[in-house]
Amino acid sequence: MEGNAIPGEGSKYDKAKEVKAFDETKAGVKGLVDNGVKEIPRFFVHPPENEQNSPLLSDKNDKSSFEIPVIDMEGFESCRRKEIVEEIRKASETWGLFQMVNHGVPMGVMDDMLAGVREFHEGTKEEKMKWYSRDTNRRVRYFSNGDLLVSKAPANWRDTLAFYFPDGEIEPQLFPEICREAVREYMKEIIKLRRTVAELLSEALGLRREHLISMDCMETESLTCHYYPACPQPELTLGATRHTDPSFLTILLQDDKGGLQVCTRNQWVDVPPLHGALVVNIGDLMQLITNEKFISVEHRVRVGSAGSRASAACFFYPSTANNFKPYGALKELLLSDNAPIYRDTHFCEFMSHFKSKGLDAESTCKQKTSSTPFSLVSLFFGK
Repeated sequence: MEGNAIPGEGSKYDKAKEVKAFDETKAGVKGLVDNGVKEIPRFFVHPPENEQNSPLLSDKNDKSSFEIPVIDMEGFESCRRKEIVEEIRKASETWGLFQMVNHGVPMGVMDDMLAGVREFHEGTKEEKMKWYSRDTNRRVRYFSNGDLLVSKAPANWRDTLAFYFPDGEIEPQLFPEICREAVREYMKEIIKLRRTVAELLSEALGLRREHLISMDCMETESLTCHYYPACPQPELTLGATRHTDPSFLTILLQDDKGGLQVCTRNQWVDVPPLHGALVVNIGDLMQLITNEKFISVEHRVRVGSAGSRASAACFFYPSTANNFKPYGALKELLLSDNAPIYRDTHFCEFMSHFKSKGLDAESTCKQKTSSTPFSLVSLFFGK
């Protein structure tokens, strides 16, 4: 970090004090921008060896082999179903991510959702402060960097409005009024789409259509509405550090600003914004139960100096009734010569470790099975 010291910083730097002062403003990164910051606070600075210097796709590469899969969902209920299932299988096995078009969510609903995200984050400080909290048990809360007070890693240049829907329970009266209708309508559509995607993923695994749905593994949703303000020094920081999602599945709506990247074959590849598309990525829990047939994708977000970026990511988790149910490799996917890669673990342990380590490049289920008598999948990485 010392090599990245911002001009004007003294040698005696008290990170904890600066982080605390920032958090107490309850204004987030947007507050810094509104105050005309020219140099970003030091705790947002990422070291040179961090993600911003990782290999990027160059002209020397065969770019055609690094194109993000785009799957046209039209006809998924009839003539094209087998073709779509096969495309999803290939994308989930090789990329862990794909974009969907013609998925059934109305364009107007998606546009209103992104507009609602912007209207909240670009609203008055006084209104946003009403929602500011680090209490993860709250159904709706606004904050900057969920792990800000516990992570030793540099902070990310973004603010978040988060909604928690246990077992799909949506209570619009709890939402900020400025985006209430947009969130309500969007979640209605996403919950319908969830079943479709779960059925197609089940078939892509060679299982019966209802398999994943019957496991209640995608019943609880968390919607995080991220806002990445324009950054005066984008080369020094990131909007989101390299990481994987701990969920079974994530469905992302992004605006037209770009910045999302995935890592494949040691190359960072842009996920180009497509108006009307939704990005689907496999999470750690799906990698666990499929015994790595489907892979959890590493991704990050870069920020820019011109214009802000908005997105809405919906994470799917188990039903609350299954918080202490052990999850492991599906027996239907285990052949005689195909032993489980990961130990069974239950969801509460899994998430406890994820929250304790903060957002980083360590997947929450990377450690393989061994003779060590641990049950936490998240302690088992070691690739």
